[in-house]
Amino acid sequence: MNELLQKMGVSSHLLSEDEQQFLRHNGYLNLGKLLSDDNLHKIKQRVKEILKEEGENAGSELMQSPSIRHPKESGATRLGDLVNKGAAFDIFYTHPKVLAAIRLVLGEQFKLSSLNYRAALPGAGLQKLHVDWPESIQNTDYMVCNSIWLLDDFFKENGATRVVPGTHLQPTLPADAMKDPMDTHPEEKIIVAEAGSVVIFNSHTWHGGTTNHTSQPRRAIHSYFCKKDQVQQTNQGQFIRKSTLKRISAEAAYLLGLKEIV
Repeated sequence: MNELLQKMGVSSHLLSEDEQQFLRHNGYLNLGKLLSDDNLHKIKQRVKEILKEEGENAGSELMQSPSIRHPKESGATRLGDLVNKGAAFDIFYTHPKVLAAIRLVLGEQFKLSSLNYRAALPGAGLQKLHVDWPESIQNTDYMVCNSIWLLDDFFKENGATRVVPGTHLQPTLPADAMKDPMDTHPEEKIIVAEAGSVVIFNSHTWHGGTTNHTSQPRRAIHSYFCKKDQVQQTNQGQFIRKSTLKRISAEAAYLLGLKEIV
């Protein structure tokens, strides 16, 4: 895996010592703006096209995957399986700096678990504080790590993600430590960043969406990774299209868990 990542331009030097320490200590890290304005525009346009094409079936893959089985989420627009929906989304699981951060959390052996879009609609978006693993991790052997790619500016008023720094190092879960995980935590931070930025989350860190108080949706794409031996949220072996295999590199295919073509 290390050699494969090197071929993709991944190096520990892509993260400064301060960035590495911040991610280890706090459980999240803003990598800054990694999408150009032109790239961001193309991605937004492609998202609009898919939403129009799929209509009421938008996000249906999220309900087909045995490991997710999300019901339709009221208050949010969803799209699933973006790996197979255009070259515009390839960057979300191949960007070297993002992969360097994922490796810092998960180690050498990891793969993409899912690549989905979520937009918190006006008046909605509030989530309980949660982690993306069914139990607490006692020994820093982390299983999952997320990257949130901001398609809009994130700020307090539009329902930006909240995070409780350092909670990935605690042996408790929000449901065990809080009377109501929907409540505001006294130590939570709101992620404030410009569109095009990428925020890495150790997914064992307590986090959740907040309420969007604006008149516009707050849009993001979630590029979610897991340890190599874990079950993917989106089984790429089941969903992968021939056109996607023709487009992507052998290294990218390996990151999707498709070992047989590498």
